[in-house]
Amino acid sequence: MSLLDDMKGVLAQYASGGGSAASVGAHFDQVAQSGNSGMLAQGVSEIMRSDQTPEFGNLVGQLFANGTADQKAGMLNALIAAVPADQRAKLAAMIPGLGGATQVTGAQANAIPPSAVTNAAAQVEQHPNVIDQMSQFYAQHPALVKTLGTAALMVAMRGMSRRR
Repeated sequence: MSLLDDMKGVLAQYASGGGSAASVGAHFDQVAQSGNSGMLAQGVSEIMRSDQTPEFGNLVGQLFANGTADQKAGMLNALIAAVPADQRAKLAAMIPGLGGATQVTGAQANAIPPSAVTNAAAQVEQHPNVIDQMSQFYAQHPALVKTLGTAALMVAMRGMSRRR
C-alpha cells in the first residue's frame, strides 16, 4: 500500500465522523509527511474558521507564544504581508517593538508579547485572504500546529477529509 493510499484511508475515517482523539496527532503527522502542503493548509484554515476552536486572533496568539524566534518572525511577516500594502505600516505600528517596520527579525519577534499579536490578528482577520495566507504559513510548521491540541487537530482532519 502506498503512502497516498494510507493517507486516503486515514482521511476516510474522519470523513465518516470517526477518527480517534487518541490517534489524531499521529494521523495529522501522517498527512503532514505526505508532502501535500495545500491539503495541510486547508486543514489549518478549517481550524482558523471553525466555531469549535478559539477565535482567529487567539489562535494566532497561541501559535505565536509556542513558536521559535524564527517562526514568530515568519508569522508576523506573513500577517503583515497578508494585508493590503497601504495598510501594512499601520498594522506594524499596532505591534509594540516594531516601530512600524514591515519586516520582522527573530530578535524583534521574541520581544513582542503574544497578546499584542492576538490583538493585531483580530484586527485584520476580515481582510480577504488573511486566514488563507496564515494557514499556508502554518502548513509549513505542522509541529507548531499540533500545539493547538487535539480538538483543533480533529477539526483539521475532518476539514481535510471533506476536501480530499
